[in-house]
Amino acid sequence: MTEPSEVKTRSDMLANERIGSLLTKMSMPAIIGMMVQALYNLVDTFFIARYTGTEGVGGISIAFPIQMILLGLGVTIGIGGASILSRRMGERNHDGASFALGNMIMLSILMGIACMAAGMASMEPLLRLFGADSTLMPPAKAYISVILLGGPFMIFSTVASSAARAEGNAKVAMYTLIIGGVLNCLLDPVFIVGLRRGVKGAAEATVISIIVSCAFLLRYILSGRSEVRLKPHHLRLKWPIVREIFAVGTSDFARTAAMSATSMIFNNIIQRVEGGGPVAIAAFGIIFRIMSFVFMPMIGIAQGAQPIIGFNFGARQFQRVRECLHLANKSATLISIVGWIIFMAFPEPILRVFSTDPDLIAMGKDAMRGLTLAFPLIGYQNIGAGLFQAIGKAAPAIFLAFSRQVLFLIPLVLVMSQFLGLWGVWLSFPASDVIAFIVTLVMVVREMRTLKRMESLPPLAP
Repeated sequence: MTEPSEVKTRSDMLANERIGSLLTKMSMPAIIGMMVQALYNLVDTFFIARYTGTEGVGGISIAFPIQMILLGLGVTIGIGGASILSRRMGERNHDGASFALGNMIMLSILMGIACMAAGMASMEPLLRLFGADSTLMPPAKAYISVILLGGPFMIFSTVASSAARAEGNAKVAMYTLIIGGVLNCLLDPVFIVGLRRGVKGAAEATVISIIVSCAFLLRYILSGRSEVRLKPHHLRLKWPIVREIFAVGTSDFARTAAMSATSMIFNNIIQRVEGGGPVAIAAFGIIFRIMSFVFMPMIGIAQGAQPIIGFNFGARQFQRVRECLHLANKSATLISIVGWIIFMAFPEPILRVFSTDPDLIAMGKDAMRGLTLAFPLIGYQNIGAGLFQAIGKAAPAIFLAFSRQVLFLIPLVLVMSQFLGLWGVWLSFPASDVIAFIVTLVMVVREMRTLKRMESLPPLAP
């Protein structure tokens, strides 16, 4: 059972600690965990590319959008529920926080089972929709069939990690990602190389590591170390909570679903456009995972900032909300600039680590520079969308999630690929980033002015 002094310490930390040290304390565990997760993706890509060839990489690139949908559902429930949980804690409504956690857990289990059943029933049509041809269908099917079986565990792990982070225990979320990521890195060579399971072995290593992470999280929730006390009746689904979870979290699902839709459109365009084909799809898949290694720390900063923003918004400490947002934006933008410099300067050496295919390397170095041309603007977009999630404003959060991936990127790639061919595909990314940055800037500045006016409201008494 959590001691009252421990509860008081965590709440006081979110309410009173200096924002700079608090953001570091909340973000660093998330950053470390996300970096380990991204490292697993790179290790996974390395072994698949080296030991199954370009077709193996192309196969998992086709299957990856389906895997992203599973993760997106977990993030939807996790972020939406975490927003409620942190705000209820800021309001000192501990029973409301417990119901938020219970509904998050039940929704993760139900959605995981539903996704597994639906995915297994429509696997081949889905893979064809995402761009699989006769060459890439076998490895894509081998990979995603295992991932779908592990779908319920994947969603639960994502949701429970978000809950731990929302209550101020970011280290639990970090340990979860580290356990899963390190175990996956260790199992990859065993399954892919030692047991010669190929891309199916990569998926098996992923699912096993996620199951172990779930066991760690379940132990934490049931041990009484969580600040939110969960009892059986808190697992009963309540429509107002479910509705708010999906209203707030839908923005993240929109972002993930948009990424999946974008990948589907990109894969099909890359298959058809002059100079494209399986090699171009494989190059795109490798670059996307390399980019995620830089993108993950920015997500970690956003995840660290959200409970601070949500708690202090609920407690009416709006000046702390604005201070946290400003510092998070500066940190994420610095990371995006460093990543951009690396991608521009060293594309070929980076790609040679993952592939010996000269065609893939020649195509990939141009693709990497084109795809990341506006990368310095990514950090601000990510933090800006996180602001609206944290304060429970679903509509602007959903709009920002959709804008870059759907409203801007998809029309741009459809048009630009017609005029510029494969280069049009690569350059559509930075073009959409510029437009999305401007839109995010306008919306965030407007919200900051509103918060400035609200600072006259008295904070809630402890």
